[in-house]
Amino acid sequence: MKNTNRRSVSASDELLLQHEIEVLEGILESKEQYRKVVKAAIGKWVKDFQSGHIEIKTVDDLKKLIELDIELQKDEL
Repeated sequence: MKNTNRRSVSASDELLLQHEIEVLEGILESKEQYRKVVKAAIGKWVKDFQSGHIEIKTVDDLKKLIELDIELQKDEL
């Protein structure tokens, strides 16, 4: 009689799992890079606003950058 409670992982299952791990690691690395870009853009926007190069009517750009940064952080919680 075969023991059905024992789980055996085939070589193909292990390869699939390893591939999925690598894909997830790539996604996380990309998100880190995107956050760096977004943070730099937010910093530039604030600097330009403080120096008078941006008027308050263009605040929507900052709002979009902040929303993007928050969205990128959601999976980190």
